[in-house]
Amino acid sequence: MRVALLSLFLLGACSTTPVMLERAPQADAAFAFNGRVAMRQEARRESTNLRWTHRGGGDEILLLAPLGRTVARITVDASRATLETDGKHYAAADAEALMQQVLGWRLPLSGLRYWVTGLPAPQMRHEKTTGKNGRIGELRQQGWTIRYSRYASAATDALPLRLNLQREGLEVRLVIDEWTPL
Repeated sequence: MRVALLSLFLLGACSTTPVMLERAPQADAAFAFNGRVAMRQEARRESTNLRWTHRGGGDEILLLAPLGRTVARITVDASRATLETDGKHYAAADAEALMQQVLGWRLPLSGLRYWVTGLPAPQMRHEKTTGKNGRIGELRQQGWTIRYSRYASAATDALPLRLNLQREGLEVRLVIDEWTPL
């Protein structure tokens, strides 16, 4: 009995805890996160879980049902975007237009991949306000207003955990539950 309890204790001591990123990656560094997104436009409201992976020049975004089943898979690279849902495959040169056509939502994926890391999209005009700690509190870019309401830590280069995006009657709330290193 003692050996069994000691074995359980030692096995428990060897378990690893997931590593969570707290610092913002460089502009084109790989990243991944799990989170939730809620969209609202007039009377229409939708929400879903998501898993976003960015590597090199490409992104994979999985929209997930509450129990983790993939509802839609969006892949984007420099030349095209594809969207898979309900066993059907769609492709276009523009990811935002493709999402609008298939899912009914036009999300700013080209800018969002930077905004989620607390950075403005490069080579595009923007306005930002920063707090005392030097982190972005609000960013305006591509016609969107992005408000950052929570970060992973108090560090100036901490990753955002909560963003609120608004444009022309569309409100998008993004909550990042876990950043994971790649």
